[in-house]
Amino acid sequence: KLKSTYTDALQDDIVDGRVHTSFSMAATNTGRLSSSDPNLQNIPIRTEEGRKIRGAFVARDGWKILSLDYSQIELRVLARMAGIDALVDAFRDGQDIHAMTASQVFGVPVEGMDPMVRRQAKAINFGIIYGISAFGLARQLSIPRGDAKNYIDAYFERYPGIRDYMDGAVEQCRKEGLVETLFGRRIHLDQINAKNPMQRNYAERQAINAPIQGSAADIIKRAMIHVPKAITAARLDARMLLQVHDELLFEAPEDQVEKTIDIVKETMEAATYPALELKVPLVVDTGVGDDWATAH
Repeated sequence: KLKSTYTDALQDDIVDGRVHTSFSMAATNTGRLSSSDPNLQNIPIRTEEGRKIRGAFVARDGWKILSLDYSQIELRVLARMAGIDALVDAFRDGQDIHAMTASQVFGVPVEGMDPMVRRQAKAINFGIIYGISAFGLARQLSIPRGDAKNYIDAYFERYPGIRDYMDGAVEQCRKEGLVETLFGRRIHLDQINAKNPMQRNYAERQAINAPIQGSAADIIKRAMIHVPKAITAARLDARMLLQVHDELLFEAPEDQVEKTIDIVKETMEAATYPALELKVPLVVDTGVGDDWATAH
């Protein structure tokens, strides 16, 4: 799979030493950019073998690859949209959100926490965004379905505002046939009242997730508009190369790396202003390397 899809196919896409992709602005209903011919948003990262493909994307001599990635942006958007004060405060204080959730849901102290317990809370935090079921969580964590259901129930009991947000999003969508991002962009979901249960259930999950994922997409698009201007104003030579959902990839001369990171990070973290008071700070993680695998 890796050989046929990536190492063989990508070589055929090289033009003047570079691989060029095409982006579609409106191919997804959430508003995320999609990449094709070739799809550079789908280069593997989860396995050691897959990461070697990213290692083939190298900086030119005297330059570095820079990765700037929004940290937990969808959870931050959820905290804002659902009005969860505990999560908002945790993000403002720079707490480990997964450890905090584990402490709240499982009743264990943050200090000295078993990494496995934190992993379970992390799976719940991200799973909730996508409307994960007890069955799905049980399979993901390799735990009994009953335990997974108890974890989800405990999560909603601790953060009732999230359940209220989810129910409200679905109800609004049933009435209006659409949901909205934080910036007011509308996402139409025609199957929300479908007679087919599978189509209807899928649309309900979309009604919950699309405003969150769509708001994150709006934020990084705003950043992409402002970043090149900021780089030019700072008289830097860095270039934006690629967007992979919550990550922006750049190349910059070695002697401009630190200043480029400072400028881009500042711009990305201020991307919602002045249009929106997010209430939750945006945080951008950074990485630098001679190739994409090292930088991420």
